[in-house]
Amino acid sequence: MVTTAGGGFGFPSGLVVQEFGYDDDVDLALREVVEAETGMALVDEDYEDVADAALVWWRQEDGDVDDLTDLLVDAKANLEDGAGLIWVLTPKARTRGAVPASEVEEAAATAGLHATSTASMGERWSGTRITTRRR
Repeated sequence: MVTTAGGGFGFPSGLVVQEFGYDDDVDLALREVVEAETGMALVDEDYEDVADAALVWWRQEDGDVDDLTDLLVDAKANLEDGAGLIWVLTPKARTRGAVPASEVEEAAATAGLHATSTASMGERWSGTRITTRRR
């Protein structure tokens, strides 16, 4: 069973969601939730058109807070008009690859984004919902 914030990610139907950091440890059930919400297959990091939202898988071994900031800047640049919803999924606390929530929040702020909430996502992942800052 998949447990997510509010029962899902909050992606409306028809959105193109670009996925970053896919590896063999991702939760396939969570990917299926996104595809069910949007009615669309996820597109990968090499997608060459604009996306409406992003799903980022991030683990401690993927790099430090500066590397995550760079990835969030790249994800934001791929969004339509630089605006949209980004979910950063990290391994849960006290598990291999866990990333402190404070690092995700710091990376988001440095990238000009705003971390709005966190939630348990499936059995192994925590999710941080990130939006563009209001001007």
